Amino acid sequence: MAQPKNLTDDVRLMHMLADDADSLSMNRFKALDLRFDTKPDNSPVTEADTAVEEAIRRTLAKARPRDAVHGEEMSDTGASARRWIIDPIDGTANYLRGVPVWATLVALQVDGEVVASVVSAPSLGRRWWASLRGGAHTGKSLFSATEIRTSNVSQLEHASLSYSDIAGWVNTPRGQGFVDLMRQCWRTRAYGDFWSYMLLAEGSVDIACEPELELYDMAALDIIVREAGGRFSNLDGVPGVQGPGALATNGLLHDTVLEMLSTT
Repeated sequence: MAQPKNLTDDVRLMHMLADDADSLSMNRFKALDLRFDTKPDNSPVTEADTAVEEAIRRTLAKARPRDAVHGEEMSDTGASARRWIIDPIDGTANYLRGVPVWATLVALQVDGEVVASVVSAPSLGRRWWASLRGGAHTGKSLFSATEIRTSNVSQLEHASLSYSDIAGWVNTPRGQGFVDLMRQCWRTRAYGDFWSYMLLAEGSVDIACEPELELYDMAALDIIVREAGGRFSNLDGVPGVQGPGALATNGLLHDTVLEMLSTT
């Protein structure tokens, strides 16, 4: 089946949003006078997080005034079957410390399903995007794109596993299962945040998982993994981005990992 025509315009808009976000975030990256605060959950938020989300919301208010918007830093707006989901800077702690692994995540959800997204990591010089039945791609722009696919690794002893923080696992009922998974995999690395899932979509990593994520953390990653040939679910195996946590694999390893992380 062909890609829905209206999604082509939405993907173009996403690239425009990402271009603006990249300009704003790079302008303040490693700035000596960068302002930041701590949110109630003790996670950091910088002036760049706020500026990027404000800019994306302003553009959406003009370009898609009837659509709803859900973002990390500001209150939800609108009530529509079409909802834009924004993480202005995924990896804020990295951004704050001058580590180049951070990105802006923008996704479009229609009737509860994520149908298009873009992940833009300007400090890495990388961008990824996908749309329903349109495939997953990486490149500098829509006109300079390479299609990406997940790996064909089918055994844990040959698999590469990526995650963000082991502390989040050891304090959960799935902690021992995660440790056992690490022991069985060929290679484990904490690439972290969006980066784990984009490496998975490109076939460089075979498993990526986290015990706790928010909707804005997951939405943009979900469809890129799926359109690249992988599977994306919560830790109970339910497809989608509602949690608890997230598990992404090349598809071949999904059921095996779910069994290892099961609490029953």
